[in-house]
Amino acid sequence: MYSHTVFSTLADPTRRRIVEALRHGEQAVNDIVGLVGVDQPGVSRHLRILHEAGFVQVRPHAQQRFYSLRSEPFRELAAWLTNYRIFWEARLEHFARALDRKAPVRRKGKQ
Repeated sequence: MYSHTVFSTLADPTRRRIVEALRHGEQAVNDIVGLVGVDQPGVSRHLRILHEAGFVQVRPHAQQRFYSLRSEPFRELAAWLTNYRIFWEARLEHFARALDRKAPVRRKGKQ
């Protein structure tokens, strides 16, 4: 289903900042540099990794490169995570019921 590559790609804080910067639309590399506070070679390296992992697409225009997010990998990741969210929600509901059963019964008028 998902390889460690997807998670290691998004685990890097700089790449997460780049993804956040691209969340609002296409950006030129120099604009991304200003938004994430990393020098241009560093941003380019992280963009290459994000591109190779399928998270971003690039559109060349003259001397500039414009990057934007691809929705597909995020939808796939969200679908994969949903299975675990459902699992943990069921576990937490079971835990809450167990706590309710063990909670002392409050008498009327007492707190």
